[in-house]
Amino acid sequence: MDVPLWFALLCVGVFGVKLIRPPLWLVLVLLLGGYLIADSLLAPVVDPFVK
Repeated sequence: MDVPLWFALLCVGVFGVKLIRPPLWLVLVLLLGGYLIADSLLAPVVDPFVK
């Protein structure tokens, strides 16, 4: 069974938010921070840790 990566991440994210119940601002900060770091000068620094 082949599941697209975006769908698997979406399912994990939805279940994580429903089970753990983090504050909405924390979820938004993590999403926005990850987006900004991925498109910044820090991307080459973070890349080896993510792989």
